[in-house]
Amino acid sequence: MVNIYLREDFYAYDAFHIIKGFLPNEQIKQYIDAKRNEIISIEINGEKVLKIQEISEYNVEKKENKNEVNKKIYLAMEKYTRKSMAWGILTGIRPTKILMKELEKGIPEEEIKQWFQQRYLVSEKKTELGMKIAKREKSLLEKLDYQNGYSLYIGIPFCPTTCAYCSFTSYPIKAWKNRTEEYLEALCKEISFVGEVSKEKKLNTIYIGGGTPTTLEARQLDKLLTHVEKTFPLKDLKEFTVEAGRPDSITKEKLEVLRQHQITRISINPQTMQQKTLDAIGRKHTIEDVISVYHMARELGFNNINMDLIAGLSGETVVDMQDTLEKIKKLKPDNLTVHSLAIKRASRLNQSELKKELVNQSETLSEMIELAGQYAKEMELIPYYLYRQKNIAGNFENVGYAKVDKAGIYNILIMEEKQSIIAVGAGSSTKIVLPKGKEIQDKKSGQLKNIVRIENVKDVDAYITRIDEMIERKGEWLWR
Repeated sequence: MVNIYLREDFYAYDAFHIIKGFLPNEQIKQYIDAKRNEIISIEINGEKVLKIQEISEYNVEKKENKNEVNKKIYLAMEKYTRKSMAWGILTGIRPTKILMKELEKGIPEEEIKQWFQQRYLVSEKKTELGMKIAKREKSLLEKLDYQNGYSLYIGIPFCPTTCAYCSFTSYPIKAWKNRTEEYLEALCKEISFVGEVSKEKKLNTIYIGGGTPTTLEARQLDKLLTHVEKTFPLKDLKEFTVEAGRPDSITKEKLEVLRQHQITRISINPQTMQQKTLDAIGRKHTIEDVISVYHMARELGFNNINMDLIAGLSGETVVDMQDTLEKIKKLKPDNLTVHSLAIKRASRLNQSELKKELVNQSETLSEMIELAGQYAKEMELIPYYLYRQKNIAGNFENVGYAKVDKAGIYNILIMEEKQSIIAVGAGSSTKIVLPKGKEIQDKKSGQLKNIVRIENVKDVDAYITRIDEMIERKGEWLWR
């Protein structure tokens, strides 16, 4: 049992997640009392591990205060557990965003790396990885027009089944088969609105995700893609991705529709090439299905295929991961995205007995991630984007690898928040990047912010019936 006593909740979030990284199985309770003398104190099973009475210098903005407190918590936990975390005090933060910001200031690379390690206690190895990716992202994004360009996300919230680890907005297609047409009508209405108000802007990337977009019938995919083509001028489009995803949702007819509409990038996501694991997590397809669908896509002319893997799935060993990577290597995908399993509150795994087992896999997970990096290098895939989430087992990261000319631009944009991403569909989230000088004040912190988030309702029925409200929400901000 871990008890955290705080003077104010300003330090609560980071304190919780740093300690959780070191002690993933411990129950953590926080107590906030403005009358307390100390800023923070931590007790583990009744033993006082840390007490911070005051800090050396009080910064008005309090950012430096938090950083100093976080480092003290980290060092105390490192001493208590006799282990360290590769990403130091960074908790759910995009490391490459921090590094790119410093690169854009023109600061020398070595100076940035030294500062990054000292400020956030990040290991040298992860600093090198972060810097390598930040530099590649920077070179790719410099080709885009941030001010006049934007990206479009289209959400299809249906799946063949819901995987045990998943917390995304998804509904079993069988239950909604009779209402997918209604959903598409509402979706096309929202798409039409975005197209109308964005005539003066340049559409740079489109990403159709979910859910599993290929749960739609071939004629429905054709209807949706035709509407997109009629609504938007595509002369500035640099990338058009459809996350085909589940092999059990893909048919030759559907792939032919995607080819007819000039889709430039697709995902075929096995997550693992171990049949026992696929069965355990609720995937209703075989390894042979993955291989068959992949070859079918190649035969139809798709030359930019991404494959997703998840490291740390229940029961899998490093040997299993190596076997999976060997099978993937034979297929030669253009992109490989390696996720570290994150245990989400909304997933079935969070509620199951598997949770403890998964959290305890940090050493195995570390080996799996290292192995994936080695195989990616052998496949001539270079790391191009990186992000981290709360509740990742072992406090690791997700990394996207790609061939030199096949990096997913949309993936970088959604992480680095350089360009507005307009999202349509149930459960989708729009990010408006406000131009310089038009920042707004955050109601909670009082600080100026340049990102506005606009959420669509998750429930499909509510989305259909409240589509005019979804449009109105966007209308307030596009393009003010």
